[in-house]
Amino acid sequence: MSDFTHINQNNQPGMVDVSAKDNTRRSAIARSIIDVGSELMSLLENGDIHSKKGPVFHTAIIAGTMAAKKTSELIPFCHPIPIESAKFTIEPTSDTQITITCTCVTTGRTGIEMEALAGVSGAALTIYDMCKAISKDMCITETRLLEKTGGKSDDYHAQS
Repeated sequence: MSDFTHINQNNQPGMVDVSAKDNTRRSAIARSIIDVGSELMSLLENGDIHSKKGPVFHTAIIAGTMAAKKTSELIPFCHPIPIESAKFTIEPTSDTQITITCTCVTTGRTGIEMEALAGVSGAALTIYDMCKAISKDMCITETRLLEKTGGKSDDYHAQS
């Protein structure tokens, strides 16, 4: 018998039944780091990179928000949940790296970790797409859950 929640007693995949769970406030913070290189970082001006396609970070925030909202359409067993808040920060954190953070909040019966992870992933991919004409050597080096709160399971805080 599997410990995976999306596998039933007949070893078949399926959506977890959350109907008996209480509605609680739930939040999640995810981070993605993209190494864009020094050439692209030299284009950073007034907190954004301005490309022919438009303001890169602003566009990435919009794309990340859209990705978070469409998570249940991308991940087969994710429940569609109301996202009450999706907040992003995008900032340079070294001479070559940009860190994207997404914080999502909901009140519901299931967690919002996948929405935060989809949000930072969508934002990172948008930065890549908008900047690939300058450099294709960009590398999305880390996408991970940093924190989750709410629900039946214990809160989670990444170790480092």
